[in-house]
Amino acid sequence: MTPRASTPASVAAAPVYFDAVLTPHRSLSPTGFWVLMALISAVSFVSGMFFALNGAWPVFGYFGLDVLLIYLAFRASYRSARLYETVKLTEDALVVERIGPGRRRARWSFQPYWLRVELDDPPQHHSQLRLTSHGRSLVLGAFLSPGERFEFAAALSQALRRQRDTARGAASASAAQAPQPG
Repeated sequence: MTPRASTPASVAAAPVYFDAVLTPHRSLSPTGFWVLMALISAVSFVSGMFFALNGAWPVFGYFGLDVLLIYLAFRASYRSARLYETVKLTEDALVVERIGPGRRRARWSFQPYWLRVELDDPPQHHSQLRLTSHGRSLVLGAFLSPGERFEFAAALSQALRRQRDTARGAASASAAQAPQPG
């Protein structure tokens, strides 16, 4: 289940045009991690024993050290995978919230009418997905693959167009219903 920030009742009642949670991909499951660590440990132990039995016993400790370093590297990778970003577009605002591995939160709000979604087409590995408005810029989904960034940018751009069209339609309908000076 993905955690959600609580929203005031007035914002919760507003129509939501886009709601996404961006998370980093990790191809190795926790079970796969433990299987891999067991295999690495077994290979290191057997190799270390070979050296120890042939008189090079100090090498045995280095084999244990490399297992420890691999374990710590994977744990750091899994910790960074706890980062996620939420993107929510309502009629009044596009709100981006980034929750870091230490549960640090950062929040940005943009007025959707002036917001631009920028991404190289076709996206390259180094391409950045940027939201820009009024001189402010925010990079989103840096952990996504180029294809995922492109799909996300297209979906968000389409939602922004839909939101703008709805806002224009509501504005013209209210202007048509306004009393005419006579």
